[in-house]
Amino acid sequence: MKWNPLNTKIGLALGGGAAKGIAHIGVLKAFEEEQITISAISGTSVGALVASYYAFGQPIHQIMSIGSTLNLSKMMNFTWKKRGFFSTDPIKAMIHRDLGDVNIEDANIPLAICTTDIETGEQIIFRKGNLAEAVCASMAVPGLFVPVEIDGRTLVDGGLVENVPISPLESMGAGITVAIDLTHTKRYVMPKDTLDVIGNAIDIGMDLRTREQLKKADIVVGLDLSKYSRTNNAETAHELYMEGYRPMKAQISEVLWYKRTNTLHYLAKAVLRLIPFKVPEIIKDAASRFVKRFDRMLDN
Repeated sequence: MKWNPLNTKIGLALGGGAAKGIAHIGVLKAFEEEQITISAISGTSVGALVASYYAFGQPIHQIMSIGSTLNLSKMMNFTWKKRGFFSTDPIKAMIHRDLGDVNIEDANIPLAICTTDIETGEQIIFRKGNLAEAVCASMAVPGLFVPVEIDGRTLVDGGLVENVPISPLESMGAGITVAIDLTHTKRYVMPKDTLDVIGNAIDIGMDLRTREQLKKADIVVGLDLSKYSRTNNAETAHELYMEGYRPMKAQISEVLWYKRTNTLHYLAKAVLRLIPFKVPEIIKDAASRFVKRFDRMLDN
């Protein structure tokens, strides 16, 4: 039970998925059309990039303009360094160009960027500090990109620990968490090159953990994007945008319903936990039935 039963602020977690991240932009459009305020946003890998643009106030149509940039051939800068084949410098340059050399804590919406310490295996969540550095670290796929050094830590793709970063949202003030999973499928794209093989291997390794972590979200929007490439979707950017827009639009009513019933749900749980044992059983039974019915509706 969360300690603030009156909290109906929405926290949105945007997951990793490389070039499939264009779908996140459609999700954001659905929220805007229904005039639902996002009070906190977190992101891993490409989700960190899209979350950053939105948190810093970029309009949807301008965020969509980076869709053609979500092409790994444009985002890669070959390097001879030992710990990776490519640097994240093009990503940093793009963020500086569009958002400036800004800090995470200056965002219009509370923002969390999730990374992984490749030496310790720890999840490192950035709520403050240089935005471009944190996003580059979150997008640094191990084996491909050179890890990013921040504060003495060697950081890579946050998806290794939490591909859909739900965990930071409650501490950021969210009462209702919405998770967007770009790899919600048992099928994977037929590999066309080495990058696809590495991408599939990473997805397969993360999926079991992700399924368990998604149980902590109040609402999960799982997208089957298996027919889209991880490396280049420039020619199908609008279709991928709609792959995020349509499912989120369909589940907006669930978000609104959850906001309305959230208070009753937690008050009922509080009754079950906190009322004295001498209170008539009929009251406890009624509270118990409400909680069970509510939880069944969420599961469905």
